[in-house]
Amino acid sequence: MRDSMQGYAKFAFRHGAWARDVFYRGAGPAVIVIHEIPGLHPLVFRFANRLADAGFTVYLPSLFGEPGRAVSLAYALRSFVGVICIRREFDVWSANRSSPIVDWLRALSRRAHQECGGKGVGAIGMCLTGNFALAMMTEPAVIAPALAEPSLPLPVGGARRAALGVSPEELACAKRRLREEDLQMLGLRFKGDPYAPPERFETLRKEFGKRFKAIELNPESAEPSAPKPAHSVLTVHLRDDDPMGETRLAERQVIAFFREALSCPSDIHGKT
Repeated sequence: MRDSMQGYAKFAFRHGAWARDVFYRGAGPAVIVIHEIPGLHPLVFRFANRLADAGFTVYLPSLFGEPGRAVSLAYALRSFVGVICIRREFDVWSANRSSPIVDWLRALSRRAHQECGGKGVGAIGMCLTGNFALAMMTEPAVIAPALAEPSLPLPVGGARRAALGVSPEELACAKRRLREEDLQMLGLRFKGDPYAPPERFETLRKEFGKRFKAIELNPESAEPSAPKPAHSVLTVHLRDDDPMGETRLAERQVIAFFREALSCPSDIHGKT
């Protein structure tokens, strides 16, 4: 499965207390793809490859897990337990505070913008990192946030089901920037997904209004061989054999969202 990593270079990036490897490829405006549990697995690379093929420079930070390792139940459980019980850079319970690793991601966004140029940087978080793209809006370089099945805070209890897992200051900054800079935010989930509950999307609609575009898919459109419930829109539960299906359409909508938001002059160079 390490074949999925072919064509990528990597560098070590340190900021503050955290240091992580970052994989990258492509040319054009930067998009940061923040992986899900259990780690930077081959289906995350598949999605990133399609972004690169569409004309973006993709940056894939490896936050936990083993890059290139395929998803399995045991691997996912071990990774999940490690994140919630051991890793200090992740806060999976707080309803009104983002995880400490977000500051590292903001710094990575600044570097990516400096390297790739253009109007700004796109960012998409997945599952446990889904809300990171929202919190990253305090970095001016981030202009296109996408939240794929945002699962933090863990939806235990009514208040957490509706919470966004960002601080009041981060929320206020995102609202102001989307309004004043005429930006948009994208959210994706499967209907019936208990990890990205509907109450959370209702909060996003209430806070951001028409600036927030929700893509909510029928779970019957998910990859039938994948575990239930349907959750990972762009990776594990994307039905790749049906190019006209809902999940592939959602993938194309994400690419179109970044293309519209990050369009830049043709003389802007990217990293190859």
